[in-house]
Amino acid sequence: MLLKNIAEKMKAGEYACECREVYLVSRRNILMSTLKQDCEFEKVSIDEVLKMSWDALEREIPIWNKTFKNCSSLFFPGEFKLAEKIFPGDEGSLFCIVTHSLAIQLLGFYEAVAMTKRSTEKLFKILDIYETLRDSFPAMEKLFPEELCSELRNEVNSARSQLGETAINIFLDLENSIKSDSSKTPVPGGAVHPLTRYTMNYLKYSCEYKDTLEQVFKSHSTMEREEEEEEKKKEENSPFASQLMRIMDFLDGNMEAKSKLYKDIPLSCIFMMNNGRYIVQKIKGSAEIHEVMGDTWCRRRSSELRNYHKNYQRETWGKLLGFLGHEGLMHNGKIVKPNLKERFKSFNATFDEIHKTQTTWVVNDEQLQSGLRVSITAVMIPAYRAFMARFGQYLDPGRQTEKYVKYQPEDIEDLIDELFEGNTSSSSTATAKRRT
Repeated sequence: MLLKNIAEKMKAGEYACECREVYLVSRRNILMSTLKQDCEFEKVSIDEVLKMSWDALEREIPIWNKTFKNCSSLFFPGEFKLAEKIFPGDEGSLFCIVTHSLAIQLLGFYEAVAMTKRSTEKLFKILDIYETLRDSFPAMEKLFPEELCSELRNEVNSARSQLGETAINIFLDLENSIKSDSSKTPVPGGAVHPLTRYTMNYLKYSCEYKDTLEQVFKSHSTMEREEEEEEKKKEENSPFASQLMRIMDFLDGNMEAKSKLYKDIPLSCIFMMNNGRYIVQKIKGSAEIHEVMGDTWCRRRSSELRNYHKNYQRETWGKLLGFLGHEGLMHNGKIVKPNLKERFKSFNATFDEIHKTQTTWVVNDEQLQSGLRVSITAVMIPAYRAFMARFGQYLDPGRQTEKYVKYQPEDIEDLIDELFEGNTSSSSTATAKRRT
């Protein structure tokens, strides 16, 4: 090998020190040039990292992760083998001089990232770094002698500890932000609240790092309150699963409080159904988060949704069904026509108001929307059809029927299918679609 021959001749000519110095300078330059070309790597100081905007730092982190991985798996082993070939018996000292300062700088960058101001948007890049250190450092540490290896190991453990604590604190910040969200403006139409969308999308993405987060919460949690520790000992769930369930509980409590902002009880039920359905679908749609939350949690939440559905049905359509009862329509076996006419008028006015109001309400989930309409139809149409069959004949054909029988059963069914579309136009009032 040419380089080895040159080195041997320089040593034979008593230029061993100069040979080593030239080797060190050239290998450092070549290594940095290679990293720049292959990984787009440029050195930055800790102070520069701390002053960077998150957008800039977000672009830097993948570059440094790629550099660390390549150094661990490719470049450092290559430098180790090259030094061994050219300087047999060197026992890694040249390799250490070439690579050690770079390894320290890479780890310093990671510690600096952990020192930047916390925010929820940083979690995933922090976890990327954590995984890089966890997965790539073992191959790197084997190359260094014990003294330097111990130093690097301490640096890695320090960086991982800071990153892990930052990740945990980001989840605590999310929990606190949900607890402290006290906005008093109800979402129009009872639609899914932005806080629900944000939280569930965040947790779904977080659970793509489930195994890493399980490790982080198990290894780096610093909760010190005795009651929390006692509670944790009693829990069967992992620390990360427990954290997720706490967040879900706080989100549920927050939505429950926000549902009370609606003066209309049925609309508050729609709001809770919308948000609950969104949460359940997000969990069922992600194998990772579903594994964390479990089937029992999903079944319990689905049961709560059914209760809100029943409450909505009772508060809205139960009252309308009251107009289709027989009480007060007959006296001494005869129909009391004024009462019957008033009953039809009351039914029509109440149904018109329900239709006008609830076409502006929002149910975006197609299955939930369809289920609501089907259940309403199943309750209303048979009752209305029976009422019409029993009492419609007592109204005089012609003007009287036109005046009081505003809807046929098929018209009611068509209008029910217009509910929950979020239609805020003034033309959303019910219009009879008479069928002949």
